[in-house]
Amino acid sequence: MTPETRTFPGARPPDRFRRVDADGVGIAVYEWGDSEDPVIFFVHGGSDFARTFDVLAPRIAQEGWRVVTWDHRGHGDSDYAALYSWDGDIRDALAVMSSTTSEPSPVVAHSKGGALMMQLTEASPYRISRMVNIDGMPSKRRMPDVPDHDQSRLMATEIGAWLDYRHEANSSIRKPGTLVDLAQRRAKMNPRLSIEWLEYLVTVGARQDSDGWRWKLDPSMRFGGFGPWRPEWSALRMASLSVPFLGLLGTVDEPMGWGARARDITPWLPAGGRLEVLEDVGHFIHIEEPDRVAQMILEFLS
Repeated sequence: MTPETRTFPGARPPDRFRRVDADGVGIAVYEWGDSEDPVIFFVHGGSDFARTFDVLAPRIAQEGWRVVTWDHRGHGDSDYAALYSWDGDIRDALAVMSSTTSEPSPVVAHSKGGALMMQLTEASPYRISRMVNIDGMPSKRRMPDVPDHDQSRLMATEIGAWLDYRHEANSSIRKPGTLVDLAQRRAKMNPRLSIEWLEYLVTVGARQDSDGWRWKLDPSMRFGGFGPWRPEWSALRMASLSVPFLGLLGTVDEPMGWGARARDITPWLPAGGRLEVLEDVGHFIHIEEPDRVAQMILEFLS
C-alpha cells in the first residue's frame, strides 16, 4: 500500500533522523541544517509532534543553525510509555540534549513545551543559553498560597484519577478515518489553521493502516501528564530564570491554548526578559506566522 502524501508551501522534511534511548524509552529525533552548525533545540507542545516544525525549522536552519527536535514519549514516532509525566518528558529532553552537544544551547519551545523548558532551565541552567517561549506561559489566575497538606491531597486525588484513566485506556485503539477525516477532526482543535496544512500534518503525524489513517499519539495520553500541576507554578519558575528570555503571545483564544494575557505574564517575566504580543494570531503562532516568528528568533539569537 502506497501512503497518501501531501505537500505544503515552505514545509521541508528533516535532513536527518535518529533515535535516542532515554532510560529504555526510544525517542525519535529530527534535525535540519548542517551537522557542524551551532545547535538550537525546538520543543513541541502537548498532543503535537516534532514535524509541526516542518515550516519554521528550515527557515532557522538556512541561517546557519542545526535545528534539533524530538517527539515526546507517546507522541509521533517515539515509544509509548507505561506512564507519562512532566519529569519523564524533562529526562527525555536531557537525554536528547546530551546526545547532541555538551554546550549550552538556545531553545525554542511551544505551548506545553515552553512550560517544560522553563522547568528544565530552572533545574539545569547550564543546558540552556537562551529561551524563546511561544505561547507556553500559562498564568491565568492569581498566585495561591497552597499549604503542604493541600498539595498532598491534590497529588493523591490526581494520581488516583490518572491511574484509573490509564487502566480504562490501556487497550484503547484510535478510530481510523481517511486522511481528510483526520484533518477535519484536528480542525476542531486548530480552527485557525488551513485545511491544506492540517492534511499535510496528517501525512507526517499519523500512520496509514489497512483500515485507514490513525494519529500516532498514544490513545491513553491525557494533557497534563501524571500528578498535580498548576499554571501558577510555571509563572513562578519563569520569574526565576537566569537566561535571556523572549516570550511570544497570541491574542486569539483556541481550544489547545492557555488563554493567558499579557497582563497575566508581564509581572512574572524574568529580569531582562521581553514579551512580544502578536495581535490577531492564535496559539500556533509559528504556523500562522512562520516568517515573522523566524525573524524574531534570529534577531533574538544575534
